[in-house]
Amino acid sequence: MPAAQHQAVDKSSGQTSHIEWWNNTLRQRLGRFVRKTLSFSKSDAMHAICLRLFVQEHNLRCLSP
Repeated sequence: MPAAQHQAVDKSSGQTSHIEWWNNTLRQRLGRFVRKTLSFSKSDAMHAICLRLFVQEHNLRCLSP
């Protein structure tokens, strides 16, 4: 991540819990983010594609009533 996009925060700010929530969501719903599973991505391209599809579907689900 470029230094211009990264902003360090204290744990007391509460912002780290949001990031941990997102990381846990990814690990729970995408087996590709869990090491030593059959679905672990060996290809960086497929890993990126699956992540983009998941984020798109997640955003659409959050927007629908």
